[in-house]
Formats: sequence, structure tokens, C-alpha cells
Amino acid sequence: MQEREVLESKKGRKSFFDGSLLEFIGYKILGILVTGCTLGICYPWSFTMIYGWQAKHTVTDGHRQSFDGSAAELFGMWIKWLILSIVTIGIYSFWVRIKLLDWRARHTHFIN
Repeated sequence: MQEREVLESKKGRKSFFDGSLLEFIGYKILGILVTGCTLGICYPWSFTMIYGWQAKHTVTDGHRQSFDGSAAELFGMWIKWLILSIVTIGIYSFWVRIKLLDWRARHTHFIN
């Protein structure tokens, strides 16, 4: 309960982001390095790592967020989206970004 009171009173705002720029740059560099070293196979891991970091540092209306998506699940979704894009001669690729946002929203929750 005390944490929530602290969250609600930070700079007089109930919604804020408390992550630092250096952490963000570090996570981005790590994601790029891992993705590059694995020739893109760990790209979903990079996504989930950054999504998790962003959610962990986001407070909306006094409630901290959490992210529980897994890289393995996202990798499976990427494969499915790739197959659907190939079968539809690229038409489904227009929906991939929306599907990614939907997947992210389904795995983002409020902690308190």
C-alpha cells in the first residue's frame, strides 16, 4: 500500500514513466547485438526484453504495469504471421504490426 501512495504522489502526477535514458540505450544495444549475433533468430527475445523494461517503468493512473509475454510465444506468432503473409502474397503483412500491438496489450497487466 505504501508503494502505491508513493507512485500516486510522484511529482504530483498519477501517470508517469520512471525509466532512465541510459538503461534504455543499454537495452537497445543489447537487443541489437543479440539479434545480430543470432542472425535475427532472437529478435522476438529483444522485443520482449524491451517491452518488459518499458512496462516495468510505466505507471498509469497510479498502477504500475507488468509484462508477461515470452520470446518463445512471440517467435511462434512471427512464424504464423510469416506463413500467412506468404500464403496471401504479402497482403497479411499489413496486419502484422496491429497483431504485434494486440499481442503486447494482451500480455501487459497492472500490478496493483
